[in-house]
Amino acid sequence: MNAESDERRDAATDGADGSDKGLGSRAPHFVKRHRTLHLSWQVGVFVVGLAVVIAGIIMLPLPGPGWLVIFGGMAIWATEFVWAQLVLRWTKRKVTEAAQRALDPEVRRRNIILTVTGLVIVAALVGVYVAKYGFAMPWKVGK
Repeated sequence: MNAESDERRDAATDGADGSDKGLGSRAPHFVKRHRTLHLSWQVGVFVVGLAVVIAGIIMLPLPGPGWLVIFGGMAIWATEFVWAQLVLRWTKRKVTEAAQRALDPEVRRRNIILTVTGLVIVAALVGVYVAKYGFAMPWKVGK
């Protein structure tokens, strides 16, 4: 056994104290009792989750909340599939870690300095452009 499988086994036993729901299917009990019905349920959940994930992927280059919809599809899958539950737990952990790092005063100071530096550079480039060409649009320059 390795640490990852121990972690998964521990995660699967969560829920006994009410702190976290365990891994596995959240299908109604009457669906779980019949193998054919449960398999049909899983296929249905997979198809609906896949449709939502595909819609999110389509929204990535188009206007719309693409990543939010993709994670919504993953949440649909997580109601039935352990692998999706593990992916969502990993994602939640990474987002929480990133949020904590962003709140660190040193990181915030560095990000503010980089943002201000970038804005100064952009302002300087815009100033050079306006000084050379005036307020002409780029596609009308040189005519």
